[in-house]
Amino acid sequence: MPKLTIVVCDHIHQKGLDILANDSQINLINAADEPKDKLITEIIPKADVAITRSSTDVDQFFLDHAKNIKAIVRAGVGVDNVDIDGCSKKGIVVMNVPTANTIAAVELTMAHMLSCVRQFPYAHNNLKQDRVWRRQDWYGTELKDKKLGIIGFGNIGSRVGKRAKAFEMDIITYDPYINPCKATDLDIGYTKNFDDILACDIITIHTPKNQETIGMIGAKEIAKMKDGVILINCARGGLYDEDALVDGLKSGKIAMAGIDVFNKEPATSHPLLDLDNVTVTPHLGANTKESQQNIAIQAAENAIASAKGIAYPNALNLPIKESDLPEFLKPYLELIQKMGHMSSQATREQIKKIKIITEGEVSDYIDSLTTFATVGILKESLEESVNYVNAEFVANDIGIEIEKDKQANNSGLSNKITIRLTTTNSIFTISGTVLGDNAQRIIEIDGYSLDLEPKGKMILFRNTDVPGVIGDVGTIISSHHLNISDFRLGRDKNAQALAVVKVDGEVTKELLEELNNLETCISVSFVNI
Repeated sequence: MPKLTIVVCDHIHQKGLDILANDSQINLINAADEPKDKLITEIIPKADVAITRSSTDVDQFFLDHAKNIKAIVRAGVGVDNVDIDGCSKKGIVVMNVPTANTIAAVELTMAHMLSCVRQFPYAHNNLKQDRVWRRQDWYGTELKDKKLGIIGFGNIGSRVGKRAKAFEMDIITYDPYINPCKATDLDIGYTKNFDDILACDIITIHTPKNQETIGMIGAKEIAKMKDGVILINCARGGLYDEDALVDGLKSGKIAMAGIDVFNKEPATSHPLLDLDNVTVTPHLGANTKESQQNIAIQAAENAIASAKGIAYPNALNLPIKESDLPEFLKPYLELIQKMGHMSSQATREQIKKIKIITEGEVSDYIDSLTTFATVGILKESLEESVNYVNAEFVANDIGIEIEKDKQANNSGLSNKITIRLTTTNSIFTISGTVLGDNAQRIIEIDGYSLDLEPKGKMILFRNTDVPGVIGDVGTIISSHHLNISDFRLGRDKNAQALAVVKVDGEVTKELLEELNNLETCISVSFVNI
C-alpha cells in the first residue's frame, strides 16, 4: 500500500514532526524552509494533507495546485489565510487546532493585567536601561478588591475569571450567548447591561472578531468608563477602536492599556507604541513552548487521522461530493446556514432552543439541514470552536435544545425550510426556499411575507404601520451617508410592519439608536450576510 503524503508548509514544533515521521503509513515532507513558489508548484501537488500556519496562504493559487489534497490542517486557531469556501468547493476539509493555546492566552492576559497595575515594564527599563533607582516613581495599585469586567466568557474568558478570583478580585462578565449559570456557578457576576462592564476598574475582552464586536469599545463607551480605567486586549485586533483607545490614553481617561493584538499587523509604527501608559507585545497569545508543542502534536494527529480517512477533528467545513448528496439539496444547505446566521444576529440573546421545520422533499435530509442551521446560528458567538462535526454536540453542551419537525407540504412550494429560534426573551422565525436557477430566497420573517435574497447588510426595522415611517427611516439612513440598495416591506393584520432595508456601507450603533428612538419603532436589528 503506498504511503500517504503529508506536507508541513510552515514551522511547527519538533514533537509534531516526530509524530509524523514515526508513522509507517505517512510520507513526511517538511517544506517549511522551501520558497513559497516551489512549495506550491512542486511539492503541494504531491500532498494528501497539508499542515499550514500563517506564513502560507491557502488561496486560489495554492488550491489550483492542490491536485490530491483531501484535508488542510491549520496549526493554530485563526484561519484568516485559508479560503474555506474554495476548499469546500474542491472537497477539501479544513481543520484548525482551537484549544491548544488556551492557557497561553489566559496567562498572557494576566501578565498584561499585572504589568498595567504595577507598571512593570517601565520600572524594569528605568532600572536596567537607565540605571535609575527611584522607587517613589513606581507606585502601582493592587488587583485585590478591584472590579474586573470580562467581555466574552468562553474558553479563555472563563479561565481568566477563575484566575482573577485567586487575586480576590470582584468579577462580572457580559456575554449574551451563554447561560448565566456558567458564570454564577463560579461565583462570578453576570450582567445583560453592558454599562455594568463599563463601570469596572479593569476591563478585558475575549470575544470572536465579527460584525458585532469590531469596535465594540469606542469613544462613546470609553466616555462612560471610570477615570483611570485599565483596558486589556489579548484576543483580536480591532475589538477596541484603536483611535479612541489612543485618545483615551493620551487624555488620562484610560490609565493603562495592555495590548497584544492590533488591527493591522505587524504594528511596528502604531501610535500606541509612542505612549508611556501602554504595555504591548507582538501577538504572543500562543507563544509558549507548551502551546506550540500542543499545537504541533494536535495538528500532526489530526493530519494523520484525516489522511487515513479515520476522522476530521475540528473540521470547519464539510466536503460535499457530487455523489454524496442530491444536487437540489446543496443550495438549501447553504441557505439554511445563512438563515441561522441571520437569526442569531437579529436576536443577539442567549439561545434556548433551535427548531428546524421542513416541508417537501428536503425533509429526507432534515439531519443535514439541522447541522448547517446550527453552525450558522452558533457561528456568531463561538466562531472557530463550532463546526459541522461538533455543532449539535456544542449546542447541547451549552444547554440549547434542538428539535426537528417534518411537516406536510402545504406551502404551495416545492420545498420550504424554517428556523424557529427561542431565546430568553423572544421567538424569532425565518423561512426560506430555493427558486429556479438555485435562487435562494427568504420568504417569511416572524410571520411577515417577504421576497428577500439572503445577502448583504440589512437593517430589520419593525414598526407600527402608520403613514410616514418609510420616509423617517430613509431620512435617518441618508443622514448617515448610506445608500439604500433595496427595501422590502411586509405587513400584518395587526397594524404592524417589518421593513428589511439593504444598505451600502457601514451601519453604526448610532444609526441603529436613532432608528430605535423613532416613536413608531417596535424593534430594530442589523444583520450582515
